[in-house]
Amino acid sequence: HVQLVESGGGSVQAGGSLRLSCTAYGDNYNFNCMGWFRQAPGKEREGVAAVHTGGSSTYYGDAVKGRFTISQEKSNNTVYLTMNNAQPEDTAMYYCAVVTYCRGESCCRLSELNRYSFWARGTQVTVS
Repeated sequence: HVQLVESGGGSVQAGGSLRLSCTAYGDNYNFNCMGWFRQAPGKEREGVAAVHTGGSSTYYGDAVKGRFTISQEKSNNTVYLTMNNAQPEDTAMYYCAVVTYCRGESCCRLSELNRYSFWARGTQVTVS
């Protein structure tokens, strides 16, 4: 059984910053990739950022490169998404997700959506 616990969502003014966190729980699971995805009303889910937990490779969506940073605390299976210079177009429900059955770094790519087998409930981010 895997549980993903998110925190940190909320409202921020344009140009401001926000940090999301996600901790993964689950005995006998290897959380090889941890990532963030988002979905705005009427739009498809898109990849925001991901990290290969066994190494240091990170992946970012084009819309957030240079503004968002993903980081991790390996000891407690936690990832953070630091959102700097947030813009109204960043408004969306943000979901943390993990890959457990694929170990290579390429498994963490944001395009490999189907490899992310466990998803959190989501946390709302609103930028105005």
